[in-house]
Amino acid sequence: MVKIKVVFFASFKERLDCSELTLELGPDSTIQDLCDFLADKGNEWSELFSEAKKNVKIACNQQMVEIEYRLNDGDEVAFFPPVTGG
Repeated sequence: MVKIKVVFFASFKERLDCSELTLELGPDSTIQDLCDFLADKGNEWSELFSEAKKNVKIACNQQMVEIEYRLNDGDEVAFFPPVTGG
């Protein structure tokens, strides 16, 4: 098992009413597996994480990573919503 900490920022934190989670995933899990797991929580979670690989910035241990990144025990994964402005 891989135990990780997941943190949410900005609009993610507000929409999910959650700032962080501690989760255990199977060995060899990737960021995609994590997104799939979170999307299965339903409602807002599904809306945000079923499309995560398209427009969400993801960091692992404070380094930007791709959706294929393989998670390690003790990792901290952060999700950042797309930046908009004008």
